[in-house]
Amino acid sequence: MKRFKQYLLDMDGTIYLGGRAIDGAAEAVEKMRRNGKVLFLTNNTSASRDFYVQKLHALGFTATKEEIFTAGNAAAVYIKNHYADAKVFLLGTPSLCREFEEYGITLEEESPDLAVVGFDTTLTYGKLAKLCGFIRRGIPYIATHPDINCPTADGYIPDVGSITALIEASTGRKPDCVCGKPNAVMARAVEALTGAKGKDVAMIGDRLYTDMRFAADNGFYSVLVLSGEATQADLDASGIKVDRVVRSVAEFAE
Repeated sequence: MKRFKQYLLDMDGTIYLGGRAIDGAAEAVEKMRRNGKVLFLTNNTSASRDFYVQKLHALGFTATKEEIFTAGNAAAVYIKNHYADAKVFLLGTPSLCREFEEYGITLEEESPDLAVVGFDTTLTYGKLAKLCGFIRRGIPYIATHPDINCPTADGYIPDVGSITALIEASTGRKPDCVCGKPNAVMARAVEALTGAKGKDVAMIGDRLYTDMRFAADNGFYSVLVLSGEATQADLDASGIKVDRVVRSVAEFAE
């Protein structure tokens, strides 16, 4: 525990499951805070950082808005670094729109310079059709994250990866950039935000192809928790190298 300057914590499946905190997770997070800094990291761009702060508080965790970082935030940072003055057509929820505006990004419905696809649970056919029209015209096009499905209490629902597959079928184009875990855009944004990199950073999560691939591809120490999606059998079959496997985040903090 004392070797790490920064802890990156996935949320659902890692510190809570749906509406229930995983046993010992809140205490484990506080132990991490006594050794280094904590950043809650998620690919879900349908909700704001304020939403996650409220949810974490309700489940017994302490967290500030500055300790939450989503793939939407990573996309906003990427846009500011690479398309500073671009007018953006955003396929996203009202909360993601507000987050982009907090970064000083100009949103545009009619004549955008850049298209961005987020996890839009308010999606309409008209908005999707308009987006595909802009993409066919050749403007740059990025996605906030690659997840195909999002788990819910009632099962899986289509996530950004499903929407970009639809867009590709219609327009023939894949995103020019995908920002969330496991991609380097997210890693570089986290490093710039925290000042920590490499094995000074512990990535703790339950998903192999986002959390563990993110750690492996970007040089972070990887901790797979078996409290969520992945099983030991999944890991054995994946070919992904993981630094440590634990039953839960509480076990890691012991």
